Amino acid sequence: MAHDIRVLVLHGPNLNLFGRREPHIYGNVTLDNINARLHELAKELRVELIVQQSNHEGFLIDAFHAHIDGVDGALLNPGGLTQYSVSLHDCIKALPFPVIEVHLSNLAAREDWRHGSIIASAARGTVQGLGWRSYTAAFRALVEILRESGRPAGTRKRGSRK
Repeated sequence: MAHDIRVLVLHGPNLNLFGRREPHIYGNVTLDNINARLHELAKELRVELIVQQSNHEGFLIDAFHAHIDGVDGALLNPGGLTQYSVSLHDCIKALPFPVIEVHLSNLAAREDWRHGSIIASAARGTVQGLGWRSYTAAFRALVEILRESGRPAGTRKRGSRK
């Protein structure tokens, strides 16, 4: 069956350490476990999924640029770039598709300096505090938003695979 929607998932710095990094905050689920759950859900929802992780801000921006006409929406967990990446914020504002910000932990329950997100004002919405379920909840919401719009929200040309 053809996929009518293509979604980009970008994981930011240190998220490759899920399962090892502060399990009392992030749990024991690894990034590979999260990606496997997303792929299962994508299959169920008939959505094509592109997943990438990088510890480098420029890579995440370049990934958005590379897929600007090739996806209909995106999930982004900016990790440690959440509070400070003006460049990532500006990139998201220029995209023709919705981006949902995702965090495993509840930022408001963390250190004071983590409470704010510079990404939030550029994103369509934020899902946080649900552990790995933040990703699947955000993914379901994004697919619903795209399908309810009557057509995928991005400017992706049918057949474009950038």
